[in-house]
Amino acid sequence: MAKTIVVKQVGSPIRRPEKQRKTLIGLGLNKMNRTRELEDTPSVRGMVNAIPHLVQIVEEKG
Repeated sequence: MAKTIVVKQVGSPIRRPEKQRKTLIGLGLNKMNRTRELEDTPSVRGMVNAIPHLVQIVEEKG
């Protein structure tokens, strides 16, 4: 079983640079308080680390 993480959007993309908005969309998030369960890969971790003020890791599984 692959390791997964649950990511929650806690910040609004309003008045943020386009790159940060596209990173949120890449993670599958676009509205406040939405969560996604994503595979724990270096690329996903990099995206989460690029926007720590907009998302938080709720849970790590596996």
